[in-house]
Amino acid sequence: MSTELRDLYQQVIVDHSKRPRNQHPLEGANRKVEGYNPLCGDKITMYLKIEDGVIADISFEGSGCAISTASASLLTESLKGKTLEGAEALFESFHNLVTGLEPAGEAPKLGKLAVFSGVCDYPTRIKCATLAWHTLHAALSSEGEKVSTE
Repeated sequence: MSTELRDLYQQVIVDHSKRPRNQHPLEGANRKVEGYNPLCGDKITMYLKIEDGVIADISFEGSGCAISTASASLLTESLKGKTLEGAEALFESFHNLVTGLEPAGEAPKLGKLAVFSGVCDYPTRIKCATLAWHTLHAALSSEGEKVSTE
């Protein structure tokens, strides 16, 4: 990855961590799941409003490191209006990217989420990047239990 691209990716992560999008409780949510990353101390509550198999609205609350907060922010931007099947497919692609199962060359199809392509080089950060996604996955499965990255 070029230095310029790495710098751009870092800027996007910093922007979303300092000014997270959709960080608020969601009135009318019909799914709510809490997630926790004990390694880093990240905590998140994911809210979804699902209508006719589509994510009509999504938000989160919580506190965590820059990677965790940016991941939750970008997740909410990426999933509004997606079908449940589309959200599950994006979960799978994102998870494969940050765990190194999908080549970084495939990252562009993830849009802005490609900024996390370097996370696989830092194993302790993978749990930070995926916390919101595992919490989302539990919400999509209607599992109301708390999610932990452990």
